Amino acid sequence: MTIKEKLRLRAATVEEFFGTALQDKGIPPQLLEAMEYSLKAGGKRLRPVLCLSFAMMHGAASIDIRSFACAFEFIHTYSLIHDDLPAMDDDDLRRGKPSNHKMFGEAVAILAGDALLTEAFALMAKTSAFIPSKSILKAMIEATKAAGAAGMVGGQTIDMGFTAREGVSLPELRDMHARKTGALITAPCVCGAILAQASTEDIRRAREYGREIGIAFQIVDDILDVVGNEADLGKPVGSDEAQGKSTYPALLGIEESKRLAEERIATALESLSPYRGEHADFLRELAAYIVERVN
Repeated sequence: MTIKEKLRLRAATVEEFFGTALQDKGIPPQLLEAMEYSLKAGGKRLRPVLCLSFAMMHGAASIDIRSFACAFEFIHTYSLIHDDLPAMDDDDLRRGKPSNHKMFGEAVAILAGDALLTEAFALMAKTSAFIPSKSILKAMIEATKAAGAAGMVGGQTIDMGFTAREGVSLPELRDMHARKTGALITAPCVCGAILAQASTEDIRRAREYGREIGIAFQIVDDILDVVGNEADLGKPVGSDEAQGKSTYPALLGIEESKRLAEERIATALESLSPYRGEHADFLRELAAYIVERVN
């Protein structure tokens, strides 16, 4: 079975949960339609899959942490809805379909994002009673840091300040992406380990893996915006350059960017060296797959 097939299989657990997650909540129909439009629009479901995989690698049952893992997709989806708004990246397409605000208008799109973010933390709080409450609280704190002002939201703010600015340095670029993209890839790995009550060393290794693949993921995304195709990306190629965004290829060139991504993946793989079994092997293949997309 290929890594794409394995990823789809694990993502299917997430997709199944989405079918009922927002039902019977008394959500106004228009708002529910907008929320589900983006939530069910596809994607690799990377963040919940990472959370589930790290938890299972350390002995937790996927059913016990599924709601917590899926909450990361709610947060990610809210961020995409807001990123696409005219005041942000002003993108008309997302995953090959009209952006949320193009379908429902800006006001409803903003509210749909707000609602998804709020529901995410309700899902985390509803994590199975089989997980100790102190572990749930610790994981929730980790998630809020990643999604909040010092994490993803802060990274988006910095990114907007960098747009059309000349002279952005590599350390500045790394810091921005560590917040904007990396934080919400690292946190699911760490939270999975926390919810499985893994050791301090195991949690440290989960953080290292997440941090390194987060960097590689962003580098590859930047490369694909230059050399990819719209059908695969689900959005126009070259949008970063058109908007004057600071990217790894713009700063380092394509080949050096590829080398840097491969270096980050090598470090991520090293963090998994003590682990054996199905879930560890999946995480190794997933890391390698990130850079294979541009080779």
